[in-house]
Amino acid sequence: MTRGISFNRGDIRVYFCRMPHLLFCKDKRGRGSAGKRKNVSEITVICCFEKQAVSDCGGRAVSVRGGALLYGRNADALYYFTYVEGNQALFSTYSLFIIIPSIIGAACFPMVFRLTNNKGRSASLFALLTGISMFCMYFFTVGKSPVPFYLFSCLAQFFFSGFNTAIYAIVPDCVEYGEWKTGLRNDGFQYAFISLGNKIGMAIGTSVLAGVLGSFGYVANQQQNPAVLAVIKHSFTTVPGVLWIITAAVLFFYRLNKKAYNKIVREIQERKENEKNE
Repeated sequence: MTRGISFNRGDIRVYFCRMPHLLFCKDKRGRGSAGKRKNVSEITVICCFEKQAVSDCGGRAVSVRGGALLYGRNADALYYFTYVEGNQALFSTYSLFIIIPSIIGAACFPMVFRLTNNKGRSASLFALLTGISMFCMYFFTVGKSPVPFYLFSCLAQFFFSGFNTAIYAIVPDCVEYGEWKTGLRNDGFQYAFISLGNKIGMAIGTSVLAGVLGSFGYVANQQQNPAVLAVIKHSFTTVPGVLWIITAAVLFFYRLNKKAYNKIVREIQERKENEKNE
């Protein structure tokens, strides 16, 4: 099985995870999969986490980029319908339209995974189609062309839900990979960093949107100037669309496929049985 370093998702949380390693870890050697579990210090545990989650399984979970993109766009949605479309009530209609596609999209992930045998590739496909759908929304408005606007809105939410399911399904793979690679199992630590990344992304996405709108002259509850309207529209359609396409390109290089994962699980079980017999 290939154990080469995989292509990593460039997000703030990754660099945050690397900080303990850069500051405290002196032993930079990799750990073989056949090695026995040893008593280690807390710093070594952090270093092992860094090795497994950053170097070997970079596309493992919802990132700060994802949090910023999701919450930033959600914050922009109300501005979009209020000022670009000119009717705040349309936000409720939009929200109703995307509920069912969300449920169906999440349910479709297992079928896509059976076709790709790779959760990262599945997430990549969903991310690509999400980006394309959001980008297409730029060319339509509710007032002039409601059918294509809501169609692409539903498609974007459908593919996003599939992506979200796929990306969270990657996390258990990383837990198993980390135990196989380092001999340490740290489920809670990884899930805690996912939660932290989402919170950081939420703060960044909403604050950046507010800062950009303010810099272009946004004034609440008034008719906005053309520059502000352009920022609002692009923030709801083309900007997240391009970022989703970039995300798809990165996740395409995720290497832990179904065959490799099953082999990892078998080796972990064999190692545990050997430890019991010793």
